[in-house]
Amino acid sequence: MKRKLLSIAVLFAMSIVANAQQKSGLRVLAVHKIQSDGGWDYVSIDQQHNNLFVSHGNQVNILNKNNGDSVGVIRNTLGVHGIAIAGPFGKGYTTNGKAGTCTVFDLNNFIVTAQIKVGQNPDATFYDDYSKKVIVFNGKSNDASIINPQTDQVIATIPLGGKPEAGVSDGKGKVYVNIEDIGEIVCFDLNTNKVLSRYKLKGGEEPSGLAIDRVTSRLFTVCANKVMLILDAKTGKQITSIAIGNNCDGVVFDPVTKLAYSANGEGNITVVKEVSANQFIVQETIKTEVGARTIAIDFASHHLFLPTAAFEKSTDANQRPHRVPGSFKILEVGK
Repeated sequence: MKRKLLSIAVLFAMSIVANAQQKSGLRVLAVHKIQSDGGWDYVSIDQQHNNLFVSHGNQVNILNKNNGDSVGVIRNTLGVHGIAIAGPFGKGYTTNGKAGTCTVFDLNNFIVTAQIKVGQNPDATFYDDYSKKVIVFNGKSNDASIINPQTDQVIATIPLGGKPEAGVSDGKGKVYVNIEDIGEIVCFDLNTNKVLSRYKLKGGEEPSGLAIDRVTSRLFTVCANKVMLILDAKTGKQITSIAIGNNCDGVVFDPVTKLAYSANGEGNITVVKEVSANQFIVQETIKTEVGARTIAIDFASHHLFLPTAAFEKSTDANQRPHRVPGSFKILEVGK
């Protein structure tokens, strides 16, 4: 009887894994061209107004996420990296790395309403729905600026002890952020603006992109040595390490499908299925294009958006290939 029950349990587990490994059917559905030049970093989505905000050189290009049409440009955002969408306040915030400022703009008409001085080289940013604050991570001053959208003032600066990259919130007052240069995830409390814990990453180098499953309290961090580490956000315990593609700078998690997507600049997306809180498998690899290393997810359509451009062929393996002028675009991935 015990042997029979064990066999049933094994077959059930195998069935779960087999179903999880079924391909999603995701592919590149559309390419949205943007007629301007320059580098790029993060992309963000305003779900309420159906707009996609793309950091691009010294400006932010705005596309309608449903059809790819250009709907506006926010200029003079020097060295822009990220865009935070503070929907309840009707405001957006760009992080201007070269200027050490955040540009505040109206989500309805894109008119700039303020400039906020933050730390040195502001990079990743997001709006926290729990505290109703904008969190800005400053790459050179190694800290986080906390902005009150009601006043557009910095109300706190939190030292992080290293170079921050992407951060996420658990929706309960805690923020987690990758510390790239020392290979850690730092957790701080938005109620006290104090660091609570530091999780040393084992087997992960230079973490950049970060995502979270708030239901299971799992963190997904992608690292320069081609691994995705999955941790328990509450304890810092590493659940598993999963091989991903090269040159990844972004990861997102879909809470409905329980899929994590790492954007690999080598030209693909690694799709990781959360089978359970402690079981994760690679479901598939989706072909994209070289350079597509950051990513945003539309929670309404479950589509993914990745910026990239065409590159000239280089004869020197040690030299970064040059972008083809006028080739900047957004890849839209979906079913």
